Amino acid sequence: MAKLEHLNPQRVFHYFEEICAIPHGSENMNAISAYCMDFANARGLKAIRDKANNVIIYKDAAPGYEQAEPILLQGHLDMVCQKEEDCAIDFRKDGLDLYVDGDFIKARGTTLGADNGIAVAMVLAILESKELAHPALEAVFTTDEEIGMIGAGQLDFGLLNARKMINLDAEEDDSVTVSCAGGSDFQVTMPIRRVQKTGTKVTVTLKGLQGGHSGVEIHKGRVNANLLAGRLLSGLDAEVISINGGDKANAIPNSCRIELCTAEYDTFKKRAEDSFAAIQNEIAAREPKAEMTVVADAAGTYEVFAADLKEALLDALLCAPNGVVEMSAEIEGLVETSLNLGILSTGKEEVLLHFALRSNKHSAICHLEKRLQRFFRKAPCTVRTFGYYPSWEFKRDSALQGLYKEIYTQEMGGAPKVEAIHAGLECGVFAAGLPGLDCIAIGPQLYDVHTVNERLSISSLERMFRILTELLKASR
Repeated sequence: MAKLEHLNPQRVFHYFEEICAIPHGSENMNAISAYCMDFANARGLKAIRDKANNVIIYKDAAPGYEQAEPILLQGHLDMVCQKEEDCAIDFRKDGLDLYVDGDFIKARGTTLGADNGIAVAMVLAILESKELAHPALEAVFTTDEEIGMIGAGQLDFGLLNARKMINLDAEEDDSVTVSCAGGSDFQVTMPIRRVQKTGTKVTVTLKGLQGGHSGVEIHKGRVNANLLAGRLLSGLDAEVISINGGDKANAIPNSCRIELCTAEYDTFKKRAEDSFAAIQNEIAAREPKAEMTVVADAAGTYEVFAADLKEALLDALLCAPNGVVEMSAEIEGLVETSLNLGILSTGKEEVLLHFALRSNKHSAICHLEKRLQRFFRKAPCTVRTFGYYPSWEFKRDSALQGLYKEIYTQEMGGAPKVEAIHAGLECGVFAAGLPGLDCIAIGPQLYDVHTVNERLSISSLERMFRILTELLKASR
């Protein structure tokens, strides 16, 4: 591992290097939580570690700031663990191999985990310092954020007094995030009833679509492979054996595989190719690499979906809402409400449709759930909602936003972009648990997070740490 302490601010990079030496992938939180507790105990700071391995560290106000409102500094302890095929690192027990490449810190063969280890490092450097001016601080390090904000969901908010919060999980240094989406999962389960059909088995595969994150790319016109499969099926004379597309509810599926049975293969193949050619021409500007393959198997007798199941499935794929539902009237360009059919799978006994719902307004999520419940009420299926996480709604009168924009402008010579995102942040969980919370999300410039190309800009970190400390200094 490279030594980073020659970089400035030195203590931030010192702690980042120490964090990277500790295995801290999601669901492997014991060691990193213990490290944070050891840090606090060694400096005489009050600290609490809960059953979810969340850690809260308290620091008294600096002289002259005793009457100032306390501030909550927050980041998450876990990282996404991805590596190249020939990388020998075992994320359960090995640290990362860091190196400096120009203005960037990277990890050899793996993700860097600057999302969100650099936030933890910045806060530890602040907690350690005896020179920095600041109000009373409550540093909250949550666990398992990357797999569903699990730690934040189990946090006892009664342990916190602050109602001003700086989340350090943003990834663009020229902006301040002021709102994020909440969401829920909506699953439809259609019991399978089969009948026998004689004909040729055919496998149709749709692939080459762009796909993408349903919170980031949902408004970019990318074609959902599951819906495309429904459109193609609606014009073909064939019975369904199975249909499978997507494996993550929050990802726009980029492929779908359909097994069918048809009595007239040659006619079926020509109609499928003609239909797809028309669709391909229509979507070429959005999906230039979309393609379809049709492969014939043996003729025989096959178990296919009964007519009522096939019709209910086609109704869902052709008519159920999907994609952008509403754009924000408050923040230009923000998708306010959306949903994504991310998983369509055929099991032994049921067909599953799994939608990921998102909105920056809680009431809109509830309404969207009711719309889907109403849509599917007469279909042969059962539905359930689960996995709710709260939105972080835009606060027009935020004093913290105003102060941050003032400090940023003083330091950088221009105002930051004020952004809301359609993805989720832990700020929503904290806003729900701490009524009246005034919150912003900021952070240094990161690139290609969650991939082996992840990198952190050193110069950006230096700027953002300076802005953060100036913001604390101004918070009297």
